[in-house]
Amino acid sequence: MEIDQSTIQEKAGPLTRAWGLLKVLPGKAEAEILRVAKSIKKLGKDDPRRITHSLKVGLALTLLSLIYYLRPLYDGFGTAGIWAVLTVVVVFEFTVGGTLSKSLNRGFATLVASALGLGAQQLASLFGDKGDPIVLGILVFLLAAVSTFMRFFPQIKARYDYGVLIFILTFSLIAISGCRVEELLEMARKRLSTIIVGGATCIVVSICICPVWAGETLHNSVAANIEKLASYLEGFGGEYFQSCERSNSDKSFLQGYKKVLNSKSTEESMANLARWEPRHGCFRSRHPWKQYLKIGELTRQCAYHIETLNGYINSDIHAPLEFRCKIQEPCTQMSAECGKALKSLASSIKTTTVPSSENVNVENSKTAVQDLKIALKAVSLEHDQDLLQILPAATVASILVEIVICVEKISESVHGLSNLAHFKSIEPTVSPEKPHRGSIKPVSKGDSDHAVITIHGTSPDSPGNETPKAPKLG
Repeated sequence: MEIDQSTIQEKAGPLTRAWGLLKVLPGKAEAEILRVAKSIKKLGKDDPRRITHSLKVGLALTLLSLIYYLRPLYDGFGTAGIWAVLTVVVVFEFTVGGTLSKSLNRGFATLVASALGLGAQQLASLFGDKGDPIVLGILVFLLAAVSTFMRFFPQIKARYDYGVLIFILTFSLIAISGCRVEELLEMARKRLSTIIVGGATCIVVSICICPVWAGETLHNSVAANIEKLASYLEGFGGEYFQSCERSNSDKSFLQGYKKVLNSKSTEESMANLARWEPRHGCFRSRHPWKQYLKIGELTRQCAYHIETLNGYINSDIHAPLEFRCKIQEPCTQMSAECGKALKSLASSIKTTTVPSSENVNVENSKTAVQDLKIALKAVSLEHDQDLLQILPAATVASILVEIVICVEKISESVHGLSNLAHFKSIEPTVSPEKPHRGSIKPVSKGDSDHAVITIHGTSPDSPGNETPKAPKLG
């Protein structure tokens, strides 16, 4: 009887497990569907332009599919109309610059390759039936080898790589097709015309319907990266020389700089695509996109210094209190003034206005560097055992000095960008209460030889009226 019961349990075991799986399957499926739905929602919410781009691609494909349903168009293109549809699939990019780049590359490459392919066929036909394949083989080998080698040049790879690839494909297709010249001409005409129609459709849809400009994306990205560094530097002094009330505060600003470290490839890609774009908004046809790359490079250098600096925030080695007190004020001032300067520069890039107010912050940070040097000279190092204790804090001070130099270079580059891009300047406004800095009026109506000169007071914040800051001795 016991054997029968164990046998029944063994037979019932797999069935029970299977039934259990079936019972939990709807719950798992529902959880998976919810997870996918949340990820889709997050993807669209992070950048709504992705949804618009998807709809634009669908619209372009729908428009070109009419070639097969409208008789006049089908009679003109025939089955070659499929090339127009394929052109949309391969050239419609997220940005206007990307779409223009691929469309123009594909069009010109097809035109040049078709002409050379026809020429190669004509040349090979002069050598008869036996020499024809040999000549074609040599020509295909030479053009394919040379074109492939050209793809290794950085400038060609950055801007014309797709065009060279299409050139090799089209030339090989026409040169070795084995068709007669009349058939080749017709094939080249249809292929080129359908590619032009497909590319033109993509360009019109990309520009006219919610355009995404690569240049504008690069412009905003560079400004946002500078702003992330500014947020870190403005709060660094309070975090390193932290007090109790800051221990539980939001420290998310300490992580923003990390996104700047890996921005090189994105900025270079956007700069290459921006060169293809026509004039739009405040961006001219020959906008200095290379200057953005220079600013981005200096921004990353500053971010690398900040990454090193960030490692000392939670260090277990603390300098003596006396030493920290001596360097706290100049270090905090350096960090804060650099943060303010970077924030002003980021704002100037965003608003395309000539930067001005950051000069005061840069000069203040330089003054803080001098204060730090004076404070360090006043520190006595009579005891060797104190050297290892003060080394981390001294390293932090040294890195902040490097950041001051880096911020000054960024400021110079942004000024260069404003000159090259013709940023608009903001004229200082004169208060109605004080329309003039001074006035001259006669003492009396009848006295023209004597006059009273009145000089109005100026604000200490006015340009050219900054009071030199005296060095602090800790």
